[in-house]
Amino acid sequence: MTHEPRIRHVELANGGTAYAGFWCRLLAVLIDTALLLGVQVSLVVGVALMAPGDLRAAANLAPVSLAMFWAYFALLESSPLGATVGKIALEIYVTDAHGDPISFARASARYWLKTLSTLTLMVGWLMAAFTPQKQALHDVFAGTLVLRKGAATANVPPPVTEMSGEQWDGSQWVVQSTIRGEG
Repeated sequence: MTHEPRIRHVELANGGTAYAGFWCRLLAVLIDTALLLGVQVSLVVGVALMAPGDLRAAANLAPVSLAMFWAYFALLESSPLGATVGKIALEIYVTDAHGDPISFARASARYWLKTLSTLTLMVGWLMAAFTPQKQALHDVFAGTLVLRKGAATANVPPPVTEMSGEQWDGSQWVVQSTIRGEG
């Protein structure tokens, strides 16, 4: 079964693509980090209240935290929205190089490649300010783009779709839809 891509490049009037810039992406990361740190602080407080002074219990939070951050980014960026809470708030989303949604495997690779962007003394992150497609180092290696929504100026309206359900196929969210003809 083949399905049509649900997300396409947002094209500007001048024919360019609406790539999300460095500052917008940074703000999205800050929103996501604040959200995740709030959850993590709640976990730390809970463990401290349940097992005061138990260093092993506190140490067990490190792998839980790592898994939580990875799952948050990988699951949400490979979902039908293609975005985390921070990206949704700023109306940006992650796609592959063709503007299609990314798989869970690609989202996971993108997440772990952020370590490389950080280990380059943050130069990997700063690349998003200077590369033509606004890609950070982890985007280049993962083959992903971060695009802006709502910047389209196309004259042709998109086809109307009726959603008939979405499901997780083990590697990505699959939306089954039917396209109605234009009225």
